[in-house]
Amino acid sequence: MEVNAKEFSNDEITVTYDPCKCVLSGICAKELSNVFSKSIIPWINLDNTETQRIINQIKRCPSGALKYHLNKKIQAS
Repeated sequence: MEVNAKEFSNDEITVTYDPCKCVLSGICAKELSNVFSKSIIPWINLDNTETQRIINQIKRCPSGALKYHLNKKIQAS
């Protein structure tokens, strides 16, 4: 695990951000501003759109600073 990585989660997805890799292109904030913000803290709000839209945007990250994994829901027996 990278020391400077940041993690953001909701029930469906966890997004990690590595500021050491980020090239500050701003693509995430320009194309999905209701999730990724340049001026609001926390700057990633995963509750503002569908999970698939977040995944699609992360795949467009030119530096690879944004990564994700889907959270497994525990089902009661």
